[in-house]
Amino acid sequence: MRGLWAIGAAALLAGCVGTPSLNGSFGAPSFAALQQICSPATPVDYGNDAQSVYTTFYDAYVANRRGKVSTADYCAFQSAIAQQYTTLGTSSDPQARNQWVAFFLDQRAKAISWRAAVDPTLRSG
Repeated sequence: MRGLWAIGAAALLAGCVGTPSLNGSFGAPSFAALQQICSPATPVDYGNDAQSVYTTFYDAYVANRRGKVSTADYCAFQSAIAQQYTTLGTSSDPQARNQWVAFFLDQRAKAISWRAAVDPTLRSG
């Protein structure tokens, strides 16, 4: 039950903060620019999950820019998400897809936690 509460809280926080566009907006880098920080040979196409992944990468990016997360940790975070998406998220098997969703929700909560530690707009009530 505690896990469901955490997921709900993460979703609520994400909704309150606003969702930047994949092309970047209000000074936010584009999704492609965020992926290029870690120099992937070919950016991952996240398909229908792109907006959610972008928002997660962006929250982690804010934490990186404000010194909470090192660039190495940020890139490892991106890499882990890309690997899991490629392995599980693109699968037509519902069980594999569910594993991707569970993994991704954990990563989403981590990114929100990182950003909340450095962004007062996420801490104010």
